[in-house]
Amino acid sequence: MMKALLNTLLLLACAVTATAQEAISYQTPPQEILKLVDVELAPSVLADSKKENMLLVYRDFYKSIDELSEKELRLAGLRINPVTNIGSRTTYYNNIEYLNISSKKIQSIKGLPEKPRMANLRWSHDESKVSFTNTSEKGVELWYVDLKKLQAKRLTDAILNANMGSVARWFKNDNSLLVKVLPKNRKDLIDPDNAVPTGPTISTSDGSKAQNRTYQDLLKNTNDEYNFEQLAHAELMEVTLKGKMKAWLPSAMYTSIDFSPNGKYVAVTQVKRPFSYIVPYRRFPQQTDIYKNNGNLVSAFNQVPLIEEIPKGFMSTRMGKRNLQWRADEGATMVWAEALDGGDPENQVDFRDEVFQVKAPFDGQPESLFKTKDRFYLVQWGNENTALFYDYWWNTRQIRTSLFDPSNLDQSPVELSARNYQDVYGDPGNYVTTKNEFGEDILLIEDGQAYLMGDGYTEAGQFPFIDQYDFKTQQTNRLYQSKYTDKIEELNDAIDLGNGEVLVRIESPTEYPNYFIRNFNNDTLTQVTDFKNPFESIKDIHKEVIKYPRADGLELSGTLYLPADYDFESKPDLPLIMWAYPTEFKDKNSASQNTNNPNEFTFPYYGSMIYWVTQGYAILDDASFPIVGEGDNEPNDSFRDQLVANGRAAIDALDELGYIDRDRVAVAGHSYGAFMTANLLSHSDDYAAGIARSGAYNRTLTPFGFQAEERSYWEAPEVYYNMSPFMHADKMNQPLLLIHGEADNNSGTYPLQTERYFNALKGLGAKARMVMLPKESHGYRAKESILHVIWEQHQWLEKHVKNKTE
Repeated sequence: MMKALLNTLLLLACAVTATAQEAISYQTPPQEILKLVDVELAPSVLADSKKENMLLVYRDFYKSIDELSEKELRLAGLRINPVTNIGSRTTYYNNIEYLNISSKKIQSIKGLPEKPRMANLRWSHDESKVSFTNTSEKGVELWYVDLKKLQAKRLTDAILNANMGSVARWFKNDNSLLVKVLPKNRKDLIDPDNAVPTGPTISTSDGSKAQNRTYQDLLKNTNDEYNFEQLAHAELMEVTLKGKMKAWLPSAMYTSIDFSPNGKYVAVTQVKRPFSYIVPYRRFPQQTDIYKNNGNLVSAFNQVPLIEEIPKGFMSTRMGKRNLQWRADEGATMVWAEALDGGDPENQVDFRDEVFQVKAPFDGQPESLFKTKDRFYLVQWGNENTALFYDYWWNTRQIRTSLFDPSNLDQSPVELSARNYQDVYGDPGNYVTTKNEFGEDILLIEDGQAYLMGDGYTEAGQFPFIDQYDFKTQQTNRLYQSKYTDKIEELNDAIDLGNGEVLVRIESPTEYPNYFIRNFNNDTLTQVTDFKNPFESIKDIHKEVIKYPRADGLELSGTLYLPADYDFESKPDLPLIMWAYPTEFKDKNSASQNTNNPNEFTFPYYGSMIYWVTQGYAILDDASFPIVGEGDNEPNDSFRDQLVANGRAAIDALDELGYIDRDRVAVAGHSYGAFMTANLLSHSDDYAAGIARSGAYNRTLTPFGFQAEERSYWEAPEVYYNMSPFMHADKMNQPLLLIHGEADNNSGTYPLQTERYFNALKGLGAKARMVMLPKESHGYRAKESILHVIWEQHQWLEKHVKNKTE
């Protein structure tokens, strides 16, 4: 009897196991959605600095699963194709065209590769040429385009090493490039699938604190170290436009190549041993040397040790020289910052950083330029008397702009502004730059006047602007402000502000973004491009930005889409899909500001839910989900309550407007939005179902901080526990679709997060479905995967939301 019972239980267990998995091939969504996914997109635009010519650069919107299945090694934070020696997830371009702005004539480039896989596009200094790499089956080649002749030419065979950092940089004469090529003595790689271990992998802790985020694709053993070293090594060669090659530097693990503005010197950075198993290559030891442009060493300028341990906090940094950069307004002056607070934000000091400079030949005493009250961010150089520097502090969300005179360092800097950088309504805009005689970007200053271009977000809507700013009086004069209320006019770049000319991009919900030349002096608009709308089938859908209050009075917003045939008289109750992503704020004023614009072009892509407006759903896209922590309170101290309040406010508002059936609401999100979705389904009954893509659900697996949380698990265990959906899997009572890429490389969102969460839900009897996408990373790339994801979401929404049964 007992034996028969055991046999029965065994059969039942086998039956459960056998039916728990589904072996299905890649599926495709309904035709109305498919024709929005499988479209030919308009090109990206690269304009020269004078806005006389444009490159129209085309790419395939998706990769294929075959491409994602090519050989890949994941080492030290890199993903490398060891056959072609370039990043295995590189986005390639398949065509380049040339557009003369004045004639508006589009011309083809002759002689491009037969099956182009182009990347690493780079203008020459005189902007008469563009270099690029082309990846063939054998490896990476160097090419360039002569824009005067509209002719492409291959300069090398497939010998480039594009695995890490810079690949090729133009010499100042624009007749040759400094290029990373494969070393002649590179050894064969070890196949990690067939390697025989020579011993265990051992890590030790000597008692010092190494509180690092949960990085992925790290080195794991000596075989990984060996492979990384082989793939990272390159020789530096000078390649002329006639294809002649000359040795420049011997093989090393080079990351960056940076010519001085006058082209006489080159700063070259390389990675050194010892390697680490807990941080990526960017924190390996580094050495920066400065050479003459003939390859002769001038200065062993900087040595950086292995950085496994830095103080806790987002504003912590290492000691020593950092943020190395050439001074843009001088021929060869190196600038860098050094911490004055030990790199520890907990230390209370008057100044956090000091910024220095040293001129060629870089052997003199460094000269102090200025000190910063908060952490140094960047310098914008202008003329010999005028430059700006910025410093910021994440914990207060403050950024400070200061003016200083580089020719008179005894004169104290003048603070121009200190503001909350999340306050978009108060954003003064970005300073306009121009090219100097070195071809470097510097502040555009005319008669002591600078210029600012801003996005122009206001309570009444978005109205981009151009301001003239007087550094002496600190007074602003508005030169132009867009008046569109039915379109968006993005101020792309200045052409000639003295004559009122600026390059703009204009779009509307149904008009694809196109480029124009705006003359705001005589109020004329000249069209430059004429890209067509590839999404004509949804041009008649209803779109509006709605604003609504949270229970505590905080104003929220979102972009609402309704089907094209929606009857506003009878107002049928539609199923709703809410798509969102939480954002942390330190004040309610910034959290309540609206950056949704109903005049944006409606651009469906695999990550959005807009497709389902064709299937009879209402969509609330980019719904506000602020998490606010004012003063000493951290945003995450009340994360769950604010999350639930944000979602409920949106549902209440749409229900009151009469658009939706509040019993048929789905919530969906990606990454931190997936984390949000799982929390909402666990801690509220406002949703019929959820879709969570590539999320993290157990915060104890990211114990040294996550997203905007800088406290460790041991400092705030209750926060980590309360925020983790995994810890509350027993509260899940709505169906949840979990999707994750098997090759996710995002910090913290290991595929294990979804697998363990699904096992918990299944073990507790919740309704859930887990879809693991082969070869996919944090964002999905293969067309087959994307179509299948949309199909999965469609099946889920139709079953559990639109056709929901009690």
